Amino acid sequence: MSAVLGATFTPADFDALAARDLSQSVCVVFDILRATTSMITALDNGASGIVPVISIEEALEEKSRRPGALLAGERHGLRITAAQSGSVDFDLGNSPREFTADVVAQKTIITTTTNGTRALRACAQSQRVLVAGFLNLRATVDALAKARPTELFLVCGGTFDEAAYEDILAAGAVADALWDAFAGAHVTDSAAVARQLYRAAAGDLLAAMQSARNGRRLLADPLLRDDVAFCLRRDTCNFVAELGADGVVRRV
Repeated sequence: MSAVLGATFTPADFDALAARDLSQSVCVVFDILRATTSMITALDNGASGIVPVISIEEALEEKSRRPGALLAGERHGLRITAAQSGSVDFDLGNSPREFTADVVAQKTIITTTTNGTRALRACAQSQRVLVAGFLNLRATVDALAKARPTELFLVCGGTFDEAAYEDILAAGAVADALWDAFAGAHVTDSAAVARQLYRAAAGDLLAAMQSARNGRRLLADPLLRDDVAFCLRRDTCNFVAELGADGVVRRV
């Protein structure tokens, strides 16, 4: 089997990923603003694990099986309310700044977001599924360099049904770091594009967020604007986050 370095940019790719034979593949999922960043932050602050689910209904079902777990998630960027769930306000939204140690330590968190949890579930049959952001980028790259996967797919969560610039930049950062390791491999155009975009923007990622739909939306909200700089911090978490066969994301 020839080596492959690929990238997907939009939620339209999720179904194709789920239908693909990923048994020999490693997938790295990015939802920088903000799902994967929130997961990494929660794990850094002592959460025991995170259960990503697709729907509000599935989150409530999972909660019935794990009564001590916290419910987290967003719709349209805001914490899920009782009006949306039909029963309860969720404990947490999707801002990484909410996932503090005093709230999440030793807790399991059940989370549903617009795109990030869907991306993770689409990759569930992969040999490995890593959860990545700028916060744990170096640790993720180091783990990939050590594992030397034959097929590596960089999966961007996107914004609504569109590509998300911030996710592409993070995927590009990983592609750039591993570029030499995939010399002679089948490198998709999307992976090459992500790398070029990252190399062009790497000097000032915060300024690049003015070109990102989700970045502009968050920066315009006084309550959420600080999330953007938080999510762009580099290598503050020295661990890999991985979705296990049991459907739980843990630090490894």
